[in-house]
Amino acid sequence: MLERLFQLRAHGTTVRKELLAGVTTFLTMAYIIVVNPSVLSTTGMDFGAIFVATCLAAAIGTLIMGLWANYPIALAPGMGLNAFFAFTVVGSMGYSWQVALGAVFMSGLIFFLLSILKIREWIINSIPMSLRFGISAGIGFFLALIALKNAGIVVDHPATLVGLGDIKTPEALLFFLGFVLICALSYRRVTGAVMIGILLITVISLVMGMVQYKGFVSAPPSLAPTFLQLDIGGALNVGMISIIFAFLFVDLFDTSGTLIGAAHRGGLLDKDGKLPRLGRALMSDSVATMSGAALGTSTTTSYIESTAGIAAGGRTGLTAVVVAVLFLASLVLSPIASIIPAYATAPALFYVAVLMASGLKQIDWDDITEAAPAIVTALAMPLTFSIANGIALGFITYAVIKAVSGRWSQLNASVVTVAVVFILKFMFLDAA
Repeated sequence: MLERLFQLRAHGTTVRKELLAGVTTFLTMAYIIVVNPSVLSTTGMDFGAIFVATCLAAAIGTLIMGLWANYPIALAPGMGLNAFFAFTVVGSMGYSWQVALGAVFMSGLIFFLLSILKIREWIINSIPMSLRFGISAGIGFFLALIALKNAGIVVDHPATLVGLGDIKTPEALLFFLGFVLICALSYRRVTGAVMIGILLITVISLVMGMVQYKGFVSAPPSLAPTFLQLDIGGALNVGMISIIFAFLFVDLFDTSGTLIGAAHRGGLLDKDGKLPRLGRALMSDSVATMSGAALGTSTTTSYIESTAGIAAGGRTGLTAVVVAVLFLASLVLSPIASIIPAYATAPALFYVAVLMASGLKQIDWDDITEAAPAIVTALAMPLTFSIANGIALGFITYAVIKAVSGRWSQLNASVVTVAVVFILKFMFLDAA
C-alpha cells in the first residue's frame, strides 16, 4: 500500500528512510507548538485552544501535502506571520483576533484561487528579487525586536523611543544563554537544536522557581474558545485590504521559496528545473491556511525545516505523513507547553530572525535602485511594527526610484499597480 501511495522505489527511498526523515523534520520544527501559542495568546486568545489549533493545523496541512502532493514537506503556522497577527493587526491596529482570523482565512482563499487560475506564476515572476529579499529580512528584524522585547532587553524610552533594559535580570540572562545554545547546537548540526534550547531554559527556570511545574501529559485542552470563531464579515472591511494582502503576499513567497528550495535539496525538480505537482503543493498550503483559521491559528505555511528531513533521506509524502502523526501525538503535551515562559521562546524567535536576515546578502548592493527599496522594506517592518507597512513602503519606493531614475523598462504592470494601490491607501484610507 505504501509503495502504491508514495512510489518509494521510483524515488529511491525506503520506509525506514522516510520514517527517520519524518522524525528529523518534526524535531527541527516542533518548537512551533510552544512558540505559536505563546505569541498568539498575547491577543487574549485561549492558550490551550491555540496549542490544539497549532497541532491540528500542522497535522492537517502536512497530511494533505504528503498524501495528495506526495512531497516530504511539512507545514505549520508560520513564524513572522503569527507575530504580525498578534502584535500588529490585533495589538497595534486594534482589530479583534476574530477579525484577524477572518483575514487569514480570506488570504488562504485567495491563495487557493490564484493556484487554480495559475495567476500565481505571474505574480511571483513579476515581483523584483530585491523586494523579496527585503521582505524576508524585514520579517526577521521584526521577529528580533519582538524577541528582545519579550526578554526585557529592549524597552520603551520617552526620549529615544527604545532603550536598553536591565540585562542583569534572570530573564535576560536566560535569553542570552538560550540563544547562544541554539546557535552552537545548530552550528554542530544537532537535530532539534531550537527545541533543545527552549526546553533547557524552561528546566533551568523550573529549578530556579521562576515557573511552576504543571505535569507532563494530559488530555488535550478544549478547542472551543477558538474553533470557528473567525469573523469573515469583519475581515471584508476596506481597511483590512492591506492586511489580507500582507498575509497573502508573505505566505505566497514563503511557500514558493520553501518548496523550490527543499525540492532542489532533495533532487525532486524535473529536467527543466521545475517542480512537478506544484499546483497540488500550493493548494495544500492554501487549504491548510483556511483550515488553520477555522481552528484558531494564524497562517499555516510550508516550513524550510523540511530540508532537515530531506537531508536525512526523505523523498516522498510518507515523510510528511510521519510528521503529521507526530504533531497529533503532541496534543497530549499541553502541560509542558503552558509552562514555557516568553523569555524561553524568545531565543527561538531571535534565531529564526538571524536566518531570515541572511537574504540581504543576495541584494545587488552596487545598484542603489535595487538596494534602497529592499532596505526601506526591511527597516520599515520593525520600525513601524508592521509587515504590511514594510511591504507597502517597499513597493512604493521601488516604483518611484525606478521611474525617477529613468529605468521604466525594469517596472512591470503588477509592481506599478501594487504601488499605486498602496499610495491610495495611505492617502485616503489611513487618513480617514
